[in-house]
Amino acid sequence: MTASPLGSGSSDSYRDPYGGDVLGGDWRARGRVVVPEVPAEKDLVVELPDSGYVGAVVRVELGTVHLEDRHGRVRVFPLGAGFLVEGAPVILTAPAAAKPTGRQRTASGSFAVEQQRARVARGSRIWVEGRHDAELVEQVWGDDLRVEGVVVEYLEGVDDLAERLREFGPGPGRRVGVLVDHLVAGSKEERIAREALRGADARHVLVVGHPYIDIWQAVRPARVGIAAWPDVPRGEDWKTGTLRRLGWPHGSPEATAAGWRRIRGSVRSYADLDPVLLGRVEELIDFVTAEG
Repeated sequence: MTASPLGSGSSDSYRDPYGGDVLGGDWRARGRVVVPEVPAEKDLVVELPDSGYVGAVVRVELGTVHLEDRHGRVRVFPLGAGFLVEGAPVILTAPAAAKPTGRQRTASGSFAVEQQRARVARGSRIWVEGRHDAELVEQVWGDDLRVEGVVVEYLEGVDDLAERLREFGPGPGRRVGVLVDHLVAGSKEERIAREALRGADARHVLVVGHPYIDIWQAVRPARVGIAAWPDVPRGEDWKTGTLRRLGWPHGSPEATAAGWRRIRGSVRSYADLDPVLLGRVEELIDFVTAEG
């Protein structure tokens, strides 16, 4: 009997001793552990393996999950990897939300504009002092700013404000609105702002400010679960001192970043911010979107 050539004949009678095509299938995935994605539904119990913290989901918002432990204390964590459900690693994701009905509002309280693309960026700008300021403004007013085509940039402080204005060259269609921290009578920030405005055209530059030492204080204390923002003596780093007095991790850039994520994660809308900040930001948006 003549043997059938390889690949012909009955598939039932022939078995490839080498297991077929060694490159067949997804060979890169062999041995890889796939961590499943799990929606963070209300009352789902999860554990953080590093700390042993266990809590039930009470709320998911703005990329964070709020977990309540057995003592009734609520902590906020970013969604994503690093959780266990019934002892197995999972990636927590936002649950599918029910489709809202009726006309919706943005986080700033304005009516949402349906099916409209972001406008091409204007020549005008809003400047804020630091990254945290920019992130909070984007979180609350981002939808409005995209509709208006307004870009928010952070300066890393206002010490060089006069020079930055000269470089930018404000004019018609290139307005600049500046939000300054701790802009109170007699402060260093007030002096810097006055000097910067002396060399600027007031028709195209507006500098406003708020009284807070840092933008963190613009978040209502109750949203963070405290009665009031602590007093930090002059000369001590305000963020580090605040975290220390709140009993949160402090003393490193990572701790400061984690503290800010926790604070910002508590903000759902404009209602969670002090009215003073709301008024200043709305004033700047009106200014940079006006003709002239």
